[in-house]
Amino acid sequence: MTLIQEIKTCGLEDPALEPNFDKLLQMSVTPQKAPDKDTYVEIEFEKGIPIAINGKKSSAKELLETANKLAGENGIGIADIVENRLVGMKSRGVYETPGGTLLYQAHEYLEHLCLDRDTYQYKLNIANEFAKLVYNGLWFSPLRAALSAFVDETQKTVTGKVKLKLYKGNIIYAGATSPYSLYSESLASFTTGDLYNHKDAEGFINLFGLPLKVRAMLLGDKTDG
Repeated sequence: MTLIQEIKTCGLEDPALEPNFDKLLQMSVTPQKAPDKDTYVEIEFEKGIPIAINGKKSSAKELLETANKLAGENGIGIADIVENRLVGMKSRGVYETPGGTLLYQAHEYLEHLCLDRDTYQYKLNIANEFAKLVYNGLWFSPLRAALSAFVDETQKTVTGKVKLKLYKGNIIYAGATSPYSLYSESLASFTTGDLYNHKDAEGFINLFGLPLKVRAMLLGDKTDG
């Protein structure tokens, strides 16, 4: 069987067809074939870089191999997408990135804990542009280098451990700790502590909603006229 014939039998070229995962998958199983039990994984990061899985520190290559095995066995990281190529045409592809998906989501959860809101939200915009540059083969462009410098700066406090529960294609967060955590229980509860007084919310709401109040008054005047 030729490569073209093999692709057709796997159902890749027609977006209306379900892929034949039994023929496609090399590192993973489908969620249906994953074990009917939870698998807990703890990933440790230092300045945004994964350095250990389940307490075992190793090289980047070994970490990814371990992540691939753990996630692949649990049906994690199977993607069926229609993407846009640089030249404009659309292409349907089925990918399996078990280890990459596991590390990415653990890292994202730790960022939620360690980055302030504005930095995290702006980094999401940077991530989209960064991905586009890399996808289009522009790794050595000045813009990619500049974006990397921004990302490196944001990762200085992304250090800690993330615990995840894997179950039949799902990644369920099970906790995270970091010496740079911005989470404050006293602030989050709104009931204790000296940094936040819930009575302050009334004045903040009035000020924050002032532009909308002015606009509503203006529209009301024009409607009445």
